[in-house]
Amino acid sequence: MSAAVTQTSLPFPLARRGKVRDVYDLGDRYLFVATDRISAFDVVLSPGIPEKGSILTQISNFWFRRFTSLENHLLETDFAQFPAELRQHDELRGRSVLVKKCNVIPIECVARGYLVGSGLKEYKETGSVCGIHLPEGLTTASKLPEPIFTPATKEDTGHDINISFERMAEIIGEDLASQLRDLTLTLYTEAAEYALTRGIIIADTKFEFGLLDGRVVWIDEALTPDSSRFWPADQYVVGKNPPSYDKQFVRDWLETTGWDKEPPAPELPDDVVGKTREKYLEAYRQLTGEELRF
Repeated sequence: MSAAVTQTSLPFPLARRGKVRDVYDLGDRYLFVATDRISAFDVVLSPGIPEKGSILTQISNFWFRRFTSLENHLLETDFAQFPAELRQHDELRGRSVLVKKCNVIPIECVARGYLVGSGLKEYKETGSVCGIHLPEGLTTASKLPEPIFTPATKEDTGHDINISFERMAEIIGEDLASQLRDLTLTLYTEAAEYALTRGIIIADTKFEFGLLDGRVVWIDEALTPDSSRFWPADQYVVGKNPPSYDKQFVRDWLETTGWDKEPPAPELPDDVVGKTREKYLEAYRQLTGEELRF
């Protein structure tokens, strides 16, 4: 297993460095680089998960290719077709894409098909999620009568904040809010139906969109284990959290350490790193039916 690529230092202007992704400004386009950094409880952990960035990039590319009816931000995914100045940096291979420059819409567009996480917490307190009233008697991992749209604000630090559709409409306008709600629910429903044929339940997911010359463009990442909850369908039981294909394994380990969730976090042991890497690889294999070549 190779060492994790947790930081890139390229001779191009750095537009943004997030918890896990580095974005470089190439003038007329961006270079998105998915590093192997991993975060939990809003803290970047050490070490990273080897090849995580490549796995998630290829899962995103798989979904973007599948939904051809909606414009996405991709310009080039094949490293061999990158400009020569980029091909000099082999660490970019498999983990980077060239994308269109869009004006990011400042809303996380979340679709939920099952009750879990912050939605479950809000339901227990109010009987609703983001202003949407739900039937009584639901519990952990209950399947909802139909998928719901639960937007959130995009926060630079800390957790995103759930908001109502009405508040979203106040922020970006009702027409655009309605368009994004409908797009989100359509994408989620079609993706969830496909994933189920591959033995995966997509419990919820978040999408991000941008505007380019007035057109809505699907941006960022697409239906990865970092932006979604993937559950193995054969282990799904209402009333308890199913095992997932994402970094829940890391969160569960951190909860055993007594860590106060303030930086710095405890260093991840080798077995946790290895198990987490295998979870991401398993998600790729399950969804695509293929082995990922590094």
